Amino acid sequence: MLLKPSRTFGPLIGRSNHQTPTGFLYAQTLPRKPINSRILKPTSIPRLVAAISVLIFCGCSQVKKPTDTPAEVVLISTPITTLPGWEEDNVLKALPALRKSCGAILRSKYNTQLRLSGRAGLWRDWKEVCRRLPQGQVREKSFRKYLKSNFNVFQLGTKSNKSGLFTGYFEPLLRGSLEKSRTYNVPLFPKPSELIEAKLADWGDLHKDRTIIGRVINGRLKPYYTRQQIENGALSGDLKPILWLTSDIDAFFLHVQGSGQALLPDGTTYRIGYAGKNGHHYYPIGRHLIKTGEIAEKDISLQSIRKWLISNPSRKTSIMNLNPSYIFFKRNLGPGPLGAQGVSLTPGRSLAIDRTFVPLGAPVWVVADYKDEKDEPLQRLMVAQDTGGAIKGPIRGDVFWGPGAAAEKLAGPMRALGELYMFLPKTVDAP
Repeated sequence: MLLKPSRTFGPLIGRSNHQTPTGFLYAQTLPRKPINSRILKPTSIPRLVAAISVLIFCGCSQVKKPTDTPAEVVLISTPITTLPGWEEDNVLKALPALRKSCGAILRSKYNTQLRLSGRAGLWRDWKEVCRRLPQGQVREKSFRKYLKSNFNVFQLGTKSNKSGLFTGYFEPLLRGSLEKSRTYNVPLFPKPSELIEAKLADWGDLHKDRTIIGRVINGRLKPYYTRQQIENGALSGDLKPILWLTSDIDAFFLHVQGSGQALLPDGTTYRIGYAGKNGHHYYPIGRHLIKTGEIAEKDISLQSIRKWLISNPSRKTSIMNLNPSYIFFKRNLGPGPLGAQGVSLTPGRSLAIDRTFVPLGAPVWVVADYKDEKDEPLQRLMVAQDTGGAIKGPIRGDVFWGPGAAAEKLAGPMRALGELYMFLPKTVDAP
């Protein structure tokens, strides 16, 4: 998650550390309202709590890896026409997203197994279905026929349950300037040249999925500056900001989302993208606000956290600095925020997932206990195009709702239980 966030990285937006990093702003709790029996049977709830409690009570980068492994994931064959909402969803709205993903797949030079212990197939399996993807003007009937002819559908589950947590993230719209002034005085820094990322896979397989970020001091790799140190001027004079904002609160939320757009004084738009991070763990300040009684757990949301920060100007800085993670930015010249697959995200049709279980670029079907843009049940075709630090586990998704206030309204309160179905090429022997 533009986080979760990917990077854009969680419940309030999905990813801290989406490619567009977004992340938890609070200690996420399970939705309290009952979910449709089609999605989750009452007897499944205790098992669900046990399965994802680690995730929802932790912040993005602090989330421990789920105990589920790809080999333990159950793939339940599901006839495509029985998908909840199959007849109601306008699947054509997902075609632009799938075309972008297929473009990335076809450009790939890989021909190895995808993850999920190889059950997601080989690159060549995906390239073949992408070559068949309809181009030009396409009727919905033709697109449905393509999906039926080229894919088998499997519900993702574990031995204990078939439901998981779904959250949302968005792209903020801010006021910014290329020049510092009394009004525009909050910097957004680019990635420092002294920042070093060491992938431990280069030293063997023991910690192959870990990356250490820091700076070299006297020949030794040391942790990089924390948020508080940077806010106190650690980079001043050494690094020229790419942009200046009007609000430190807006900047903080942009760090959580990972990307956004700024309206410049001359009326032009400047799109901001994720460039890197300082390597410190993400801490959800909402957890602290709940723990100290500042905000009731039942009232916690992106909006309530923002309201609290605005209402407490003398305390806001110390609270925001509880999160040592800091994001660096770059200008994004593309048509939209980029996901982990390297393609621009499509509002309402791009999903951040855990790529350990779902390959980037795969069509997915989301069924969640949440109302969409039209106040209808969220049951639709999407494409796995992003990842996030908080998005862990086989049944976990973070919906990209798009830019602006309307998207924020959808993303902020989203914390719904739901099901995830994955489309796999028919040439793949998944089970």
